[in-house]
Amino acid sequence: MKWIVEPSRISGIVQIPGSKSHTIRAVVIASLAEGRSEIFHPLDSLDTRSAVSACQALGARITCSENCWSVEGTAGAPSVPDNVIDVGNSGTTLRTTLGIAALAEGYSVFTGDAQIRSRPIGALVRSLCDLGAHAFTTRGGETAPVVVGGRMQGGETSIECRTSQYLTSLLINCPIAEIPSTIHVPLLNEKPYVEMTLWWLDRCGIRVEREEFDHFAIPGGQRYPAFSLTIPADFSSATFFLVAAAITGGPVTLQGLDMSDTQGDKAVIAMLKEMGAQVRHHEGGVTIEGGNLEGREFDLNATPDALPAMAVAGACATGETRLVNVPQARLKETDRIRVMYEELTKMGARVEELPDGLVIHGSALHGAVVDGRHDHRVVMALSVAGLAAKGATEIETAESAAVTFPNYLELMQTLGARVSPSDIRQV
Repeated sequence: MKWIVEPSRISGIVQIPGSKSHTIRAVVIASLAEGRSEIFHPLDSLDTRSAVSACQALGARITCSENCWSVEGTAGAPSVPDNVIDVGNSGTTLRTTLGIAALAEGYSVFTGDAQIRSRPIGALVRSLCDLGAHAFTTRGGETAPVVVGGRMQGGETSIECRTSQYLTSLLINCPIAEIPSTIHVPLLNEKPYVEMTLWWLDRCGIRVEREEFDHFAIPGGQRYPAFSLTIPADFSSATFFLVAAAITGGPVTLQGLDMSDTQGDKAVIAMLKEMGAQVRHHEGGVTIEGGNLEGREFDLNATPDALPAMAVAGACATGETRLVNVPQARLKETDRIRVMYEELTKMGARVEELPDGLVIHGSALHGAVVDGRHDHRVVMALSVAGLAAKGATEIETAESAAVTFPNYLELMQTLGARVSPSDIRQV
């Protein structure tokens, strides 16, 4: 699918959908729990449905209605799936459910789409082996397909977490192991996502001792209780509306955002305010209005998913914007550093590629034919860029936005954005 984006100024009120990160953690933990859990207002997207399917294959019984997902857990005893588990495009699903499979008495096979089969998984596979599981990649390298068998016993491992998802998988699943586990973490990117996982463990009464984010000691033989919880709104999805309002004018009110939540991407609000956007916080959300944005330097190590949208903000600001210390952005659905450099350059932006980020010089953007590279966050970021560009922008592979945000196009249109599928061009 292609989207056509025309220059637009957005304004109005938008309800931000539920958090993907919280939804997948909820599904995974409920699948390990004893009894029936209820997840209210989950994000219903391709990625979260991948998590549902994987957990069902591992023995959880899950019923999905419009505003509530009901999960009958496995009480820490997942079953061996009848077939290969295909996680689609969901890296979080692959990594967290590999840990679940390591608790099953038998072997499970995992694969995914072409992007998943190019993303590293070797460090987690080796740690699962350290902890008593039997795991290997079918091609002998660092990427899926992966075979994993249990039962993981616990023990000691050291793991460099270029993505926080490795540590999240171990933190969620090691409490079920029979003996204590010790995890040494010499490298950790994306700490807020680990904080989110620790929030879930604390809420479920799971005991974890730690020294900052370097060492974790987890008693074995623990059990997850059933729970009922409402999923908070997704700051990562909100980022695109925040940037769109900041560069086109606004005002836009984003409802459902909880600034006390653990999500790291809430920092984007402060970043845009530092660049010159006008921000007003109120109960249940935030209102943002554009201004004369000025370039700044931001460390995105904790917020790598913000890089595509913040690169667009930098292109529309005066002066120089530096997005640094985020090498893991190269390990997402695409190499987002290279992709945003290439695609924004097509639109007239002056961008420099760094090993760990981007330098963006304020530019007058123009419409162009750009490629979303089947990456949901790249597609949405380019659509935001098109709102501020002169002339029409055509975005290839736009259907991939549904991976995390199925109604993104509809919500943008309600705010006045002239974005449409290429066969229904707005006039």
